[in-house]
Amino acid sequence: MPERPNLVFTFADQLRLQSCGYSDGYADDPDPYTPNVNGLADESADFRNAVSGSPICAPYRSCLFTGKYASSTGMAINELRTMPDPDAIGHVLSEHGYRTAYIGKWHLYGTENSDDDTQEFVPPGPYRLGFDDEWKAYNMNHDYYDGYYYEDEPDRQEVDGYLPHTMTDHAIEFLERASDDDRPFALFVSYGPPHDPWTWDNCPETFAHLFRDEEFPDPPNFADGHARYWHPEWDEEWYESEWKPDRFRRRQVYAAQTASLDWEIGRLLNAVDDQGVREETAFVFTSDHGEMFGSHGRIAKNVFYEEAVRVPFLLRLPGVVDAGVRSAPLNTPDIAPTLLGLLGLPVPESMEGTDLSHVARGIDGPVPEAAFMQGMGHTYQWEDGNEWRAARDERYTYARWLDGRELLFDNVADPYQLDNLVDDPDHRDARERLSAFVDERMAELNDPFERTTWYRDRWETDRVIVRSATRELPEEYRPETE
Repeated sequence: MPERPNLVFTFADQLRLQSCGYSDGYADDPDPYTPNVNGLADESADFRNAVSGSPICAPYRSCLFTGKYASSTGMAINELRTMPDPDAIGHVLSEHGYRTAYIGKWHLYGTENSDDDTQEFVPPGPYRLGFDDEWKAYNMNHDYYDGYYYEDEPDRQEVDGYLPHTMTDHAIEFLERASDDDRPFALFVSYGPPHDPWTWDNCPETFAHLFRDEEFPDPPNFADGHARYWHPEWDEEWYESEWKPDRFRRRQVYAAQTASLDWEIGRLLNAVDDQGVREETAFVFTSDHGEMFGSHGRIAKNVFYEEAVRVPFLLRLPGVVDAGVRSAPLNTPDIAPTLLGLLGLPVPESMEGTDLSHVARGIDGPVPEAAFMQGMGHTYQWEDGNEWRAARDERYTYARWLDGRELLFDNVADPYQLDNLVDDPDHRDARERLSAFVDERMAELNDPFERTTWYRDRWETDRVIVRSATRELPEEYRPETE
């Protein structure tokens, strides 16, 4: 093992495991076109039970970078401004001599659902969570042919062409410079695809033609529903008249955008080889969450079902990590401590996730009983009604809504989660075990499990997070109106 391995960490937005070619596939969908990711899977530790602990963009990212759960970061919903965290992975890497770069979507500096410059530009300092060297990022934008990014000044850099391609260009340029540096490097690349909009003008024709005429039939768990958890006015009528008629085209574009993403991952893999640093570089590919596409009457993410929470997680480090499937549950807060453990760096005591680097290495050791997952409310508005907690182990998913409803699914026997076993006496032990696990994790994390507006009234001021279940924002960062 190299003394201090480099790190290339790539992650997609809204890519579910089932839509990757190396997975077991999904329903009667056409085969995904992901040859580069498939090749990476052949060389990697494949954490097949990886999940998104908070399956929505900003809460996931807060967990990823801090190694903490969303209840401890305070990121209950999207479009909030995160708390600075001196123990975030970027700080640990910088403090131990790593040359860092962050390229792509950030989504931790918002205060409203817009692309205003005041939230798109993240100034150098504590809100970059330790990524103090190279920065070419934007807060949130998914119009891939109307792209932009910022560096260290509030000057918007407009992008000609396809935004993900330009982000890869910047990543490769960083690799070329960093490979000649005596310092190890840590490059994080956050891609937008395959996040919607799912229109043909938001995807390169090179990949659009692969799926424009393909059929994506409804899966066995498809149902009518609504999306009030996304927008209060997106009710059953909206679902039936606005979303449902376009669902097949949306799935086609999603598959095409996934293929375009695979191309960008291939370019980065080639660049690592071209710079001669393959043997000393840990390469990760994952995603923040999945996409429901009408399964269980839901769209988007922000729920505990398989389509929303299961994500790819591939980790390659030649000579250290043997290729093969790993069955241990891997949760979002586990990623930072696992990476630090793999790189031989200290894991801050404040991180709440588990270091699973021994699992990546193929070494026996303790693993979590299950992954604890949190849904703290509406997607980006302070609307009550979508609060849940859940646990997923190698076989079961147990979920509990705030109103007391419970669900239990055997994901091995019932991969589309059609049969709720919560009252089945043959599965009573699983229900009791995972219900107790959820209770224990909430107690350990001081997780209040309240309605969404409860967090609004206690944890934020002007959409800036000022406290969480375990932390307080230092006075120097607090809004004047608090």
